[in-house]
Amino acid sequence: MVPGTVPRLRIGFVLLDQFTLTAFSGLIDAVRLAADLGGRSRQIDASWTVMSVGGQARRSSCGVLVTPNEDLRDPASFDYVAVCGGNDYLNDVQPARLTDYLRRAVSGRVRLLGVCTGTFAIAHAGLVGSRRVCVHWNVLDAFRERFPTVTAMVDQLFIDEGDLITCAGSTAAIDLGLYLVGRHCGGQKARQAVRHMMLQDIRSAALPQAHFYANLDGIADIRVRQASHFIEQRLDSPPSVEAIARYVGVSARQLERAFQAALGVSPAAFQRRLRLDYGRWLLENTRRSITDIAFDCGFADAAHFSRDFKAQFGRMPSKARGPAPDS
Repeated sequence: MVPGTVPRLRIGFVLLDQFTLTAFSGLIDAVRLAADLGGRSRQIDASWTVMSVGGQARRSSCGVLVTPNEDLRDPASFDYVAVCGGNDYLNDVQPARLTDYLRRAVSGRVRLLGVCTGTFAIAHAGLVGSRRVCVHWNVLDAFRERFPTVTAMVDQLFIDEGDLITCAGSTAAIDLGLYLVGRHCGGQKARQAVRHMMLQDIRSAALPQAHFYANLDGIADIRVRQASHFIEQRLDSPPSVEAIARYVGVSARQLERAFQAALGVSPAAFQRRLRLDYGRWLLENTRRSITDIAFDCGFADAAHFSRDFKAQFGRMPSKARGPAPDS
């Protein structure tokens, strides 16, 4: 911090094991670029401290080792404590010091930020209560399995519940950072960071996460859930039913029966609907061409996409366009 300055935004970052580098770096850089002029990184309008339990180095999910500034500092030093998670979310054993620290932050009226799967740690500490939380669509099932009483959402980039803000991670953490900068330092500072990061605009929290996942609430058949996840990862290059069955470890006929029993449709029909849902989301939320969208959704050409789209939704893709994202 620059001597004699009083930052308007103070964030303490807590790195967890295997934290997601993109989410952490995106959020901290949005704050850093708003804190000073010319990208000089002096902590004038905003300040940040990177911490971990014991002050130990933390390895990100991509393998990069990051050495924090210090051990867990008194949370009263910050306006927000940001818990940065990643691939360790399936670990149900949480350090007691981390749990105690987060609880002390809340008791001191310091707001918490759940960044990527950092929200799991906050929920482990019993600090969510009746609040809604935002999680990445890829970890929704795991979160609901561990915290069935918590309302987890995947239809926004981040959710602000006043004293708890949670975000989906990845580039949504940049949007969260710009939101916090705008709140505490003003819109001009947020736009300054946008220009430095070569972004086109500031995305709203309410912008939905890209819709290329299936809602399988109430579906217990693990074969169907595993197959659905396999399909979600390959929308632009749809696997055959035989390939999906091999991934799950069953025959194609067994997979067909499992899908019919659980969802009332074949795996091929389920896959087609998921690709079309994603195409509709792209039409409503981007300005990309119909041809590009068709390729991204695994269709051979725009004509094939348009024909299936009209059969599914009753209108041509050109009629499904939403307003421009910045309008």
